Amino acid sequence: MSSPMLIPLLLIFALNSYSSEASSPLYNTFVQCLSTNTKNTQISSIVYSPQNSSFTTVLKDYIRNPRFNTPTTRKPSLIVTPLKVSHIRATIICTKRTGLQLKIRSGGHDYEGISYVSEVPFIILDLFNLRSIDINIKDETAWVQTGATLGELYYKIWENSKVHAFPAGVGPTVGVGGHISGGGYGNLLRKYGLSVDNVIDAQIIDAKGRLLDRKSMGEDLFWAIRGGGGASFGVVLAYKLKLVPVPPVVTVFRIAKTLQENATDLVYRWQFVANKIDENLFVRLLVQPATIKSNTLSKKAAGKTVKVTFIALFLGDSNTLLSVLKSQFPDLGLKKQDLNEMSWIQSVLYWANFQIGTSETVLLNRKVNSESFYKRKSDYLKTPIPKKGLEGLWKNIIDLGKAGMVFNAYGGKMSQIAETETPFPHRNGNIFKIQYFANWKEEGIEAEKKYIEQTRTLYNYMTPFVSKNPREAFLNYRDLDIGTTDNGGGRVGCWGSVINDGGRRGCCRRLRKMRRTGGAAVVVR
Repeated sequence: MSSPMLIPLLLIFALNSYSSEASSPLYNTFVQCLSTNTKNTQISSIVYSPQNSSFTTVLKDYIRNPRFNTPTTRKPSLIVTPLKVSHIRATIICTKRTGLQLKIRSGGHDYEGISYVSEVPFIILDLFNLRSIDINIKDETAWVQTGATLGELYYKIWENSKVHAFPAGVGPTVGVGGHISGGGYGNLLRKYGLSVDNVIDAQIIDAKGRLLDRKSMGEDLFWAIRGGGGASFGVVLAYKLKLVPVPPVVTVFRIAKTLQENATDLVYRWQFVANKIDENLFVRLLVQPATIKSNTLSKKAAGKTVKVTFIALFLGDSNTLLSVLKSQFPDLGLKKQDLNEMSWIQSVLYWANFQIGTSETVLLNRKVNSESFYKRKSDYLKTPIPKKGLEGLWKNIIDLGKAGMVFNAYGGKMSQIAETETPFPHRNGNIFKIQYFANWKEEGIEAEKKYIEQTRTLYNYMTPFVSKNPREAFLNYRDLDIGTTDNGGGRVGCWGSVINDGGRRGCCRRLRKMRRTGGAAVVVR
């Protein structure tokens, strides 16, 4: 997911929407400004106006949620696709002169489209060309530019070592920049923590166009860009990552249970084990409505139900996993034939829903066929949901018919890191991080309202069971329901301004105070 960058509007346009007729003078002025500040006469090849034949393609290539690519969605006045650092510096300088807002995009997996949508005229700085990855297995580190995808990072690690990995997300097309700057997590979090827990250096271009590393930016700013929203403070160009060891053989499984197959008891009991079980095991619960067909069970049992899928990664072989489950969660009743042993890189493909045996080169595919609209929300669970609460939840999911939930187990390394170590405060005491979801293909406002409301219904139902005072949320699960914003300017996070250096300093001061007092950097209601 990409991170937005908010820039004070210095020039107020009299028009309600930006007219295409005004783009040519803006384009010419902007290109001239970039050329002057980069001493590069070929600068026009990285700037796209709405009149450019490639504009729509460049814009759409990294829009992952079609909700924010409709005929009425405001489009950027320009898109800049830098090839080197000087292009970023010049873009910051020239955007100041236009007075437009600047949005930063690295992968486009922004759930609310904040990195490429705005209610005011804006420019997109798209980093997809800046995606170099330098692996140093001897030092067990990697320098990764923020325009790279997680899939590209995993592939490059695998090319250099079969026993190293990096703790990050399970979506191969997610951009490194937005993912890490907002925290970043995946199925290695119980063993190694978050992505930000394994960042040891960074390069950032600030409001004055200076390229800073950890030493020159200082520890407060370095702290802030590891989970506080990187674009609040400048343009993060690259992160230096600490690679982690993984065994030559890991084990995965995916097993589904319906309500008729004792899913309620399994989920209830799992809540007491999930954050305490062996830290080499990560289990995700996918909860969604389902229909039992009459030819599956008896005709009497046919009908609507809830299906709970246990999806797991274990850093070890299947025999060891069976031993762990037998001693700590025998209720699931797994057998050897339910488990699949494979390399870590193949487990990446498995978790991304590719068939076993798929070539690792698929991780280099940056394109996404974004046909479904979607909405996401989040919560944290600190105490088990009683059985009656689960039964009420199942009833809601069945009645709604589309919305579902994902429960990601915590514990392990996550319980060992202080909540003030990074801006990401959700650490010890959490059983699950919860994601609410709805995906749909019907077009139109009515369908959108219907399915978004389904996620809100589940969210509201869960109010008595989840974290309180405050009710917490995950920064990278963008959810504009919990704050106020004009597609970028609100209460979801601590947003500064790359253009206004004073805004960055003020945001850093607020974060430093939060750090000293133990407060969370993610502001929610």
